Amino acid sequence: MPLDTRTLYLVAAMVAGMLGAMLLLFGKQESIPALKWWGSAYLLGAASVAIPTLAGSTLSEWPSQALNAAGFLACGMVWNASRVFHGRSSNALGLILGAIAWIAAVIMLPPEAAAWRMTIGAGIVAVYGALTATELWCDRRRTLQKRWPAVAVPMLHGVVLILPILLGNLLLPHDRTFSSSVWVTIFAIELVLYAVATVFIIFMLVSERAVTAHRTLASMDPLTGMFNRRGFAEATSRMIEREADAGCPVTVLIFDLDHFKSINDRFGHPAGDEILKLFAAVVINTLRITDLSGRIGGEEFAALLPCPVEEAVVVAERVRQTFANSGIVVEDGPVETTVSVGVAAGPAGVELDALLVAADAALYTAKRRGRNCVEVAEEPSLSLQNWRRRSSVHAPKAGLRASVAGQ
Repeated sequence: MPLDTRTLYLVAAMVAGMLGAMLLLFGKQESIPALKWWGSAYLLGAASVAIPTLAGSTLSEWPSQALNAAGFLACGMVWNASRVFHGRSSNALGLILGAIAWIAAVIMLPPEAAAWRMTIGAGIVAVYGALTATELWCDRRRTLQKRWPAVAVPMLHGVVLILPILLGNLLLPHDRTFSSSVWVTIFAIELVLYAVATVFIIFMLVSERAVTAHRTLASMDPLTGMFNRRGFAEATSRMIEREADAGCPVTVLIFDLDHFKSINDRFGHPAGDEILKLFAAVVINTLRITDLSGRIGGEEFAALLPCPVEEAVVVAERVRQTFANSGIVVEDGPVETTVSVGVAAGPAGVELDALLVAADAALYTAKRRGRNCVEVAEEPSLSLQNWRRRSSVHAPKAGLRASVAGQ
């Protein structure tokens, strides 16, 4: 049973218009600029297809070509939407270049050269499809497995569009009925499928972005911008596994700000927050790019360094000296900024929990010996069973350490 091409085009325009309105509304509600771009592009594209389809032969030449140019402008908006979604600026020249190229082709080519006009138009859409796919491909935050639908759909759309046009150019001299052949029907159906598939991919990308943002927020400390305890544990576990495969040792540093409770009591909690942010900046600026750091408690920070203990001690001492020389002064007078550091190193494959308990014991020793110093722990236990046994030994001292640290 043959399908009416005119009806298919109207269905495609109606579907694109509804999806565009949905994207535009959702983009305004969630304040996502890229969705506003995509929604506007869908609405403009739907209008450029629906109006000439409904008007038919009653539409004169230049209004018809202006609507075609609007369709190419919609293609440019889709490409710009992918740029905006990935944090890049919109490209104004690229946005209008396709429409300009089409108007130039209409002016330069006579109406009898309809085949060449169709070829140029198909080429413009194919180029925009390739640019959109390239923009999505270059977003290297996703794996290839997750990224391939977003790349394949615009590329496939360009191929499906340009292939029948090119074949039509070859067949038109011998087949005057090509414009009503099965190729045109296939393309009309593909318009509907492309509209639905693209919106599905858009919401897939937005959903993935939201999940990633929530996961990042769940693993970050809002005050300092560093990893929180959960994020630090996840990131360091991956680093320990990677270093274990290479047979390299790792070292953990635990920092505890000295007399932090008295800072809050004397100068207030806002001043204490500023001290915490200052120390976080000192740690981030002092550590190397390969090191990991995080805030694992109120005034307690930790770092994991993929290096032997000797190098880590140098880094710990540098952090201690930099923080001690900060020279913070408030209205009530200077603020003493010192930190005690516990260091624990282990061979390849050592468990993070074992390193943490060893570094914590070294930190307790640093506090007991007068603070503002770096202490190195003995070799930590390699197994979690031994770590638990060692933790039970240190457990009775926890109350004593808490009272010492708060002084």
